[in-house]
Amino acid sequence: MAVDEMPPGLWLIGIGPGDLEHMTEKARRVARGCNKRYLEGYTALLPPGQEDLLEGVVGPWNRIMRPEVEEPKDLLLEAKNSAVALLVVGDPMQATTHIDLEAHCIEQDVSFEVVPGMSATTLAVSLSGLQSYRFGRQVTLPYPYGEYLATSPLEMIDANYVRGLHTLVLLDLDPTGMGFDPPKPMQPGEAVSVLRAMVEKFIEESGEKESLEVPVDEWDGILLSDIGTEAQRIVSGELGEIANVHDGLIHTLILPSDMGPNEKEAFERRRM
Repeated sequence: MAVDEMPPGLWLIGIGPGDLEHMTEKARRVARGCNKRYLEGYTALLPPGQEDLLEGVVGPWNRIMRPEVEEPKDLLLEAKNSAVALLVVGDPMQATTHIDLEAHCIEQDVSFEVVPGMSATTLAVSLSGLQSYRFGRQVTLPYPYGEYLATSPLEMIDANYVRGLHTLVLLDLDPTGMGFDPPKPMQPGEAVSVLRAMVEKFIEESGEKESLEVPVDEWDGILLSDIGTEAQRIVSGELGEIANVHDGLIHTLILPSDMGPNEKEAFERRRM
């Protein structure tokens, strides 16, 4: 098959949520036509089995981590005179890091092109059985860093709940917060433990208990594991039950607010 040569510049290519079969033909064509390919390895994670197949789909590639993307001097020097592909799991422009990368390219007069990909966050909402228009602001649940534990994600979850909005919760991939090492996806039990600790800290610091009087283990939740792969699994139940799920690599959590009749039926169909 002939390969179309891409013009010089940085090509930000979404490769879908975890299974390379979800990668669009345009994404494949553009990636093959670039002179150099990097897989961005810290905002999202490609399952190891799919990573093994990537070279056969797009050609030889190297991994690139947070420092080289957030301080992209070398990356942009390459892209000035040749076509460079930055492969991103999911849809690339959902990450602030990649929006900043666009700004760097404009400042340094480097051509910047985006090839969108299927987003795991969009799939999560669809697969949950909940109504998309009833979702509030999504949050990321971070690992605790030493003695520091942020409570702002909990405050956003609570604000969504009070307004009758569901919350899509992305689970952290990096225990160090530095973006140097390969990701270590947060598991369901860890996520529930972090939420418990956040509630305890929030109540201790604010003295407010009314809106958080239901124990975390009794909160309703929907766990979506390995979205977009053959191992995909969606289960609902109380968080105390979800904490005992040990299968799967990458997980996303949805915390529903008050559900309508159709949403309640969908929730029950997914119950563990």
